[in-house]
Amino acid sequence: MMRNLRSFMKEEEGMGTVEIVLIIVVLIALVALFKESIKKLVSNILKKITDNANKI
Repeated sequence: MMRNLRSFMKEEEGMGTVEIVLIIVVLIALVALFKESIKKLVSNILKKITDNANKI
């Protein structure tokens, strides 16, 4: 039982560098794809914050 547990722990190393790089590439692609939408959303949010801050 302990031997199986030890071999399992040695085999599982977590995420590798390739997986992390792929996740970053996908995130960059999504940001590039929705760049204008993100700009409009952030602009609208900041405008609402500014308007509401002036009311206080």
